[in-house]
Amino acid sequence: MHTSHSLVYSHSQVAKIAVVLGNLGTPEAPTASAVRRYLAQFLGDARVVEIPKPLWWLILHGIILRVRPAKSAQKYASIWTDQGSPLMVGSLAQREGLAQALEARGHQVSVHLAMTYGQPALPELLDRLQAQGVTRILVLPAYPQYSATTTAALFDQCYRWSLKARRLPEWRFINHFHDQPAYIAALAQQVRQHWQTHGEPERLVMSFHGVPERTLHLGDPYHCECQKTGRLLAQALGLSKDRYLVTFQSRFGKAKWLEPYTEPSLVALAQSGVCRVDVICPGFLTDCLETLEEIQQEAREAFLHAGGQTLGYIPCLNDAPAGIQALADLAEQHLQGWPTRTAESPADVQARVAAAQTLGAKD
Repeated sequence: MHTSHSLVYSHSQVAKIAVVLGNLGTPEAPTASAVRRYLAQFLGDARVVEIPKPLWWLILHGIILRVRPAKSAQKYASIWTDQGSPLMVGSLAQREGLAQALEARGHQVSVHLAMTYGQPALPELLDRLQAQGVTRILVLPAYPQYSATTTAALFDQCYRWSLKARRLPEWRFINHFHDQPAYIAALAQQVRQHWQTHGEPERLVMSFHGVPERTLHLGDPYHCECQKTGRLLAQALGLSKDRYLVTFQSRFGKAKWLEPYTEPSLVALAQSGVCRVDVICPGFLTDCLETLEEIQQEAREAFLHAGGQTLGYIPCLNDAPAGIQALADLAEQHLQGWPTRTAESPADVQARVAAAQTLGAKD
């Protein structure tokens, strides 16, 4: 439980600016107990599962949390590294890269990592930032495509924290960057680097995390933004429509989710005679259970079992330099107007002089 409402503010503190890189979260260990704690928080969020709360509570605590943690823990164990969870390791590397990139551009802001579920917890981070005198916060979700199940769930944490805070920071939220040129270019570079080493496949499958189809009809833009990302990436790679496919993975439950589903699509490709496919997951900035286990292990096995010969997995951007610069571009764009530089850089001076000269010419 955070205690922001009881923090004492010092009027002599220098105002500071922070960037919060927010991701979903991860269990602290590949064990059933750790996974159970994580899933209880994650699946207990009404943004994630939109079923009437009393009914869902009975299903979640009576069935799912009794059965799923042990199975999920085995999957996490298959991808766990000596450094820990791949999502945590990758997210920390991204935070460090973003901090260095913004500093190199002359911005004096602190950059922090927070998770919607698990640790590092966002409310606790916001407590610390307020105690340090941070008065402006830019929230940058690690979700290129907006979804109420991910992006809005992260924002909810900020809103709930604000309800108990007396002195509110000035907030800025980045809803999406699914069509940001630097993000698309970074994805294209990731694909080209893979192809330079392994050669080009017959098909490129772009697999995004799935959500229930009803979210589309309720107004969630996620499906449309995934499709646009796929189209722009294909254009950047010069792929014709018959060379790539946009699919959706990680279906849960019996409801209809966004289609086409990834694994059945891969099976169909193999059965139709396609021998080699590559899969990239553009909706994930960092490799995690859904990419390393679900795609690189389970989907690959299904494709090979159906007659395919090679499934190449193209890693997420993680801390690739082009991806870090795309995040820095994004943060820089949304930091405009805030005093992130204590002293004017040469570029600032030139811009100010040019603006003055323009005004003088008009006079």
